[in-house]
Amino acid sequence: MPVSGLPPYDTQNIFARILRGEIPAKKVFENDFAFAFHDINPQAPTHVLVIPKGPYCSFADFSASASEAEIAGFIRAVGTIAKDLGLEAPGYRLLANMGEHSGQEVPHFHVHLFAGRPLGRMIPG
Repeated sequence: MPVSGLPPYDTQNIFARILRGEIPAKKVFENDFAFAFHDINPQAPTHVLVIPKGPYCSFADFSASASEAEIAGFIRAVGTIAKDLGLEAPGYRLLANMGEHSGQEVPHFHVHLFAGRPLGRMIPG
């Protein structure tokens, strides 16, 4: 059931198609709860997208509708990916966009994992 005010999940969005194997992706990680792959237009030397396997259009949808196991499994997957890629010591940034004002381009909840160089301030002051 979609969160009030949000559109229903679009089963033809690019991430849903990647999950179904219809579109190739350079996989970084996969478990029962998450799939991670390299962004095709990286904004940093390391730019990985991590998506839940369930049909959630946004963080609001995911946090309200996913099971506790899905939420915990997804969050743990993000931590595992960062550790496995050796990003903990130098540092990394997680970013999740939600909605038009944030610039969310794909209506499937996802986080961007950026690393590989100093990233500077999040929002210029």
